[in-house]
Amino acid sequence: MTPPPDLIIVNGALITFDPTTQGATAIAIGGGEIRALGSDTEMRALAGPETRLIDAGKATVMPGFIDSHVHLFCGSVELGYLDLHGVQGLAALKDAVVPYAANTPDDPMLFAVQADYAILHADKTPTRHELDIVCPDRPFAMFAPDHHTVWANTAALQLAGILHGGETAAGCEIVMGSDGVATGELREPGAYAAVLALTRHGGRDLAGLISGKDPVPKPSRLDCAKDKEALARGMQHCAAQGITGVQCMDGNFYQLELLTEMEAEGTLLCRVSVPFHLRPEDPLDRLSEAAVMAATYTGDMVYSGTVKMFIDGVIEGRTALMLQPYPDTTDTYGDPVFSAEHFNVACTRIDEMGLQIAVHAIGDGGVRRTLDAYQAAQTENGKRDSRHRIEHLETMHPDDVPRLAALGAVASIQPGHAPFGGIFPPGGVGKYLHPHQIATAYPWTQLRDSGAPVIFSTDWPVIGIDVMTNIKAAIAPLDLGPDWVDQTQSLMQTLASYTRDNAWVEFREHQKGRLAPGLLADIVVLSHDITALDPSRITDASARLTICNGQITFEAS
Repeated sequence: MTPPPDLIIVNGALITFDPTTQGATAIAIGGGEIRALGSDTEMRALAGPETRLIDAGKATVMPGFIDSHVHLFCGSVELGYLDLHGVQGLAALKDAVVPYAANTPDDPMLFAVQADYAILHADKTPTRHELDIVCPDRPFAMFAPDHHTVWANTAALQLAGILHGGETAAGCEIVMGSDGVATGELREPGAYAAVLALTRHGGRDLAGLISGKDPVPKPSRLDCAKDKEALARGMQHCAAQGITGVQCMDGNFYQLELLTEMEAEGTLLCRVSVPFHLRPEDPLDRLSEAAVMAATYTGDMVYSGTVKMFIDGVIEGRTALMLQPYPDTTDTYGDPVFSAEHFNVACTRIDEMGLQIAVHAIGDGGVRRTLDAYQAAQTENGKRDSRHRIEHLETMHPDDVPRLAALGAVASIQPGHAPFGGIFPPGGVGKYLHPHQIATAYPWTQLRDSGAPVIFSTDWPVIGIDVMTNIKAAIAPLDLGPDWVDQTQSLMQTLASYTRDNAWVEFREHQKGRLAPGLLADIVVLSHDITALDPSRITDASARLTICNGQITFEAS
């Protein structure tokens, strides 16, 4: 005999994304699964003496949010660093750093995040000399929001051993001054890795991004405990947004081991997928490690099966790969991380192994090169249900928009990244693009209309993992004038791209992303019926209750 449900939610405005359960107002949960959906009366009749009843108050009840592009370890760690979002000017920067320095006397290097490219000047980026004024007596460095640039003071560069330059990987640069000394600007992971190694977590939080390899030397038991503590804080933060699953875009075996330990310890509050990260300097033989990852980590809470790569950088740093030079330049096209030949061979090999590919591609040249590689893999291996992804697609050539649907590729979009998303400065990107590139910049609507699958995420910690802020960016974008195409998404499109479709992209649509009997009980109860809110007021809503695997992971007080 089936035991009574553990939990029944009644009086809800259910969004199920399942045609068999539309119209239900209540849901019963037991044994980590959805048992049944129906009317309040029908579900109440299933209750036993130990069943907890929750009244949703006619607010939205829906599948738990899945963020399909995050850097979980990095985002979790950065909750403990100095946040410079909104700080502007040398005096304000110093006012923020001084008390933070006093409160963190044991950190080998003071580290800050969310430093805007124009934090000190509208037309140029910070220098080590300016950061020496901000922090004259200790090593200090700060991350740009996109995590593609670090600025460091003289003491930090000296401690990292790169004050006078050093070797970097392709597409990375330690910017040097005319005096032969580093200016303080470090572009891309291969340039700033030595500085990140000086943080309180020893750079372990970004090891999966910078190299894809495990930390060396092997972290001590104390370091592992410190890292798990940071991840636990990050999980709590995710659960408080109504998130029940995240798809990491960097990874190594170390992260998978930590997450597996957390699952056993009961501190893993979200389902997590972790990719293998292939760098351009890696021999393709390293892909055997990706196969081991995929075969070893196959659970419902921690799993692998994707290979992540970068093909370019970011527009603001002029490292995103473009089809023509950046405005006001004659020869700056951005930096291809892989050669086209190497990249095509890598994608073909990964596809042949039956693994999924996710490629960071921001410039129109980077997107085209990625599509060309996916086409080469399909030509060589034959067409299959690969669900290969392209991450970001911030500007595209019009001819490339229909190619995603033709190749069965997925557009992985972060609405909050767009200049019209209301998070970053609205004028920040346009000055780096030619007028004709703006017409297909952040082309969410064009991609969706073309038939390409579109999924939504944040790229936390590039922006906060806050779900409602990112949804607002999609359904109530700023009007930047006639040069920019209106990319407004409907609420239901956006919610589907944040739940059902994000479950689909990781080949788990049979388990989650919808509310239907037999699916995993990953559910969020919101504070409002969000279908009744004006798009501009969507951030009035928040998570009231989050359930992952049938367990309550967050409950608003």
